[in-house]
Amino acid sequence: MYVCSCFGVTEQQVKKHAEEGACTPRQIASACKAGTDCGGCVRTIQAMLGRGACPRRELLDQKRTPGTADRLTAGAAPDADQGIGPGTGPLSAPVPLPDAA
Repeated sequence: MYVCSCFGVTEQQVKKHAEEGACTPRQIASACKAGTDCGGCVRTIQAMLGRGACPRRELLDQKRTPGTADRLTAGAAPDADQGIGPGTGPLSAPVPLPDAA
């Protein structure tokens, strides 16, 4: 069965890439372009990958501290001490706009 009709990627191809170590839809996309055109197959790819054993994902789960994921999923703002917020990015200096003529 085709998972990505834009690039003709089949379910078997996605499974093969997953067996070779692709744990996320982005890694599948890097391997075969599935999900990079219309994006309609990304949820199907996510469902195929599931929450199974992925070494990278397990490492990320171990690094999470209790409460961090809860705050982020609840929509709370990041902590101010993390230095994340308005005016902290690489383009934090004001950029002058050209005058309208």
